Amino acid sequence: MAKILLIGADGQVGQELRQTLATLGTVQTTTRQTLDLSQPETHRVANLCEIAATVKAFAPDMIVNAAAYTAVDKAETDAELAQKINGDAPRELAKTAKAIGAYFVHISTDYVFDGSQSSPYQTTDPTHPLGVYGQTKRAGEIGIEQSGGDYLILRTAWVYGVQGTGNFVKTMLRLGKDREEIRVVADQIGSPTWAKDIATAIAALMEKRATGIYHYTDSGVASWYDFAV
Repeated sequence: MAKILLIGADGQVGQELRQTLATLGTVQTTTRQTLDLSQPETHRVANLCEIAATVKAFAPDMIVNAAAYTAVDKAETDAELAQKINGDAPRELAKTAKAIGAYFVHISTDYVFDGSQSSPYQTTDPTHPLGVYGQTKRAGEIGIEQSGGDYLILRTAWVYGVQGTGNFVKTMLRLGKDREEIRVVADQIGSPTWAKDIATAIAALMEKRATGIYHYTDSGVASWYDFAV
C-alpha cells in the first residue's frame, strides 16, 4: 500500500480527500498544527527548508497538496503572503517530491485564466490571470512544472461542499436567514462543483498515476444568480 501525505487535510476538499484517498493507501495528514503554510495573524510562512524537512520525515510515496491561500479579494492587499502560500510553497513541495521520488498532486484554479472566453477552457489554452490570487496560483503551477518530477495539477472552479465555512452555498444560506432580499450577480457563468466530486476525481487520476494538467468541474453551467436561486 502506498504512503500518501495529504497537506491541508482540514480544508473543504482536504476533508473529502481523507476518505477518497484511503482506497489508494495509508493516508497521513498535516494540518496547520503540523505543517502551517500560513499564519495570517503574524504574516509568517513556514520556512521552505522546514517544509522540505517535514515532508521528508513522512517519507511518502505520494504527496497531495490541498492547502492554499483562497481569499481572492484579500489577496490584492496581501500579495506577499498569497505568493508564499500559493506560489513558493507548492514549488518547494514539488522539488521535495522530486528529491524523494514521490508523486506530487496539486489543486489549482480557473483563476489562472481571465474568464473572457465563452467556451470551456482547455488545458492547452494560454493562461492570463488578472488578479493576484490567479497570478500566485499560476506561479505555483509553473514551479511544479519546472520541478522535473512526476506531478498532477488539477484545476477546478466554483467549489462548494459540506465541510468548511467559506463556500457560496453556506454564505447564501446564512444571508437568507438574515435578509429579506439578496442581490447576486447574473453575468458570471461557471460550473458549481461539489468538493466530494473533486476528491473522487483526484483519487481516480492518482490510481492511474496520471501526470500533467487536468481540468475538472461538475457538469452543467449556471450564473451565481442561478446558483443562489
